[in-house]
Amino acid sequence: MENLNQEIAIVTCALPYSNGEPHLGHLASTYLPADILVRFLRMIGKKVFFISGSDDYGTPILISAEKEGKKPEEYIKKWWKVWQEDLEKVSIKFDFYGHTYSDYHNQLAQYFFKKIKENGFIYEKEIEQFYCPKCKRFLPDRYVIGTCPYCGARNQYGDVCEICGRTYSPLELKDPRCAICGSKPIIKKSKHYFFKLSSFSEKLREWLISNKNLQNEVKNYVLAWIKEGLKDWDISRDIEWGVPIPNENKKVLYGWFENHIGYISFFLELAKQLNLNGKEIWNKATIYHFIGKDIVYHHYLFLPAERMAEGSFKLPDFIPTRGYLLLEDQKFSKSRNWYISIKDFVSKFDSDYLRYYLASIVSYSQQDSNFKWKDFESKINNELISIIANFIHRVLTFAWNNFEGKIPKPKEFDSLDKNFEKEIQQFRQKYLKTMNSLHFDKALKQIVEFASKCNQYFQTKKPWETKDPNSIYLGFKASLEISLALYPFIPNKIEKLWEIFNLDIPKENAYSLNFKIENHSIKKPKIIFEKIDPKLVENEINKLRKIKKENMKEISIDEFRKIEMKVGKVLEVEEIPGSKNLYKLIVDFGNEKRQVISGLKKYYKPEDLKNKKFVFVTNLERKKFMGYESQAMILAAEDSKGNVILIVPEKDVEVGSKIL
Repeated sequence: MENLNQEIAIVTCALPYSNGEPHLGHLASTYLPADILVRFLRMIGKKVFFISGSDDYGTPILISAEKEGKKPEEYIKKWWKVWQEDLEKVSIKFDFYGHTYSDYHNQLAQYFFKKIKENGFIYEKEIEQFYCPKCKRFLPDRYVIGTCPYCGARNQYGDVCEICGRTYSPLELKDPRCAICGSKPIIKKSKHYFFKLSSFSEKLREWLISNKNLQNEVKNYVLAWIKEGLKDWDISRDIEWGVPIPNENKKVLYGWFENHIGYISFFLELAKQLNLNGKEIWNKATIYHFIGKDIVYHHYLFLPAERMAEGSFKLPDFIPTRGYLLLEDQKFSKSRNWYISIKDFVSKFDSDYLRYYLASIVSYSQQDSNFKWKDFESKINNELISIIANFIHRVLTFAWNNFEGKIPKPKEFDSLDKNFEKEIQQFRQKYLKTMNSLHFDKALKQIVEFASKCNQYFQTKKPWETKDPNSIYLGFKASLEISLALYPFIPNKIEKLWEIFNLDIPKENAYSLNFKIENHSIKKPKIIFEKIDPKLVENEINKLRKIKKENMKEISIDEFRKIEMKVGKVLEVEEIPGSKNLYKLIVDFGNEKRQVISGLKKYYKPEDLKNKKFVFVTNLERKKFMGYESQAMILAAEDSKGNVILIVPEKDVEVGSKIL
């Protein structure tokens, strides 16, 4: 039985779908930030349970398994193993990594269904559903593909649009077709179960407003969804692969009803193995659910509503939500080979360097981040190594060469020493506050800024001339502080550094210890941080250039004719709150007005755009930016200096005129 008198945190990561290998995008938004928090919380003395596991059910698994000629239970085990192995390559290991395909999960999901039904929030209703005569099966969710009814994005599945994030019924899809054979489906009737999501509008609104730990940017547009009106939610599917609905034949629970229950079922299974009261611990712990912005709807609405309906399991305190990771300004795409897998990256570069770089560029927001190879090289070589590691190595080397490998006892401090000692104390206070607020990118900036001050202090004291013991004593004290702060980010490098420090520093509760460093003997310094070879980076850039060239192809005149361009007049220009780059434009196209979101704020003032005519592409898939839907795209050119110039008609022409 473990001692649980300390503060408890349960940290979960969105369950990876058992349908492909992890890449840097997964790592950046969810798994790395969660691991950094777990390591930090343990260092400040909290008991942490780190939980995740595979999301095994649903039609995509069936489809993929069928394509590989495997049973779904065989198919998922492969990816369950791959995800654990690849995440461990970047030093991420869970206390429990479960399966939704398991008895313990099925039982808890079925309990939730029965309890919520018993509480009056699930009802039966006959619905019309797509059925493929050729495949002779109903087509729930991922078995049907069509055009999103909200934003017009093509090739979207029948439950959620991956472009705008909205959920809907498969019957709402435009131009539907069977995902297996491509034929047009017919409509048949079937009995389904519905969850009364609409009954929780007010409770959800109150919870969102009262929970000060949730990100305001996310809360605001979730509140807008609630204001629009929540619809009851179809939670059953006519397939055999899934959590069986009690007392039903060939009906299972919809994946988004049961998968997030995995956070609880996995934790309860771990608690059972540790002989702990899992439910009691869950309800008194601080709960964090780390997710990417693509699953906000499910975690801010479905998840809390289900727990409210069941009534006995605590809602999350935090739902840290981060944006997508781009690769050289483009969205990750496996089909276009425009992505980097974790396995591939760590076969060429140090995994701690990857952790450091991603943590430094990914903010605690829904804003997308951009992986750039040259930026990666620069951050590691010119920041982590030249500023941080260089200072620590100088201190250690000087102590080894000039003080017999010991940290000397200091003499009376002068004003410079006293100020620097204050800097060390203030750095810890600022760092702890920033880490507790989950702004890990800002914490890294604080470390770099502090290390720069350390270098300035060392340079001013000039111990190579003065043999000043104070600079070595305080330098080592600062180095120790930097190492503690960096441990959650680059644990492997720091553990090697601690070996040279010759200090037994625990991974738990380290901040409560007072290390005695006067006359402390260190081990002989050695190079731990080696610079990245620019040639290796250039090789990766050349690979991407080749991939980009392969992805680019000439289009036919017929394909070009599909692009619809029109002249539009900008009627209104508004700044989007919280955005540095975006304007919301209302554009007149003659027979209709459309909303256009455009990143012109850096280049044009509102008065430069209002009441003027420009050229727009009007038949693109609609997309949301910061919660605002863009229904067209303004055309612009970019010169060699990076200036953006909008395309305007040579002569005055009426709005709505087509570009030929």
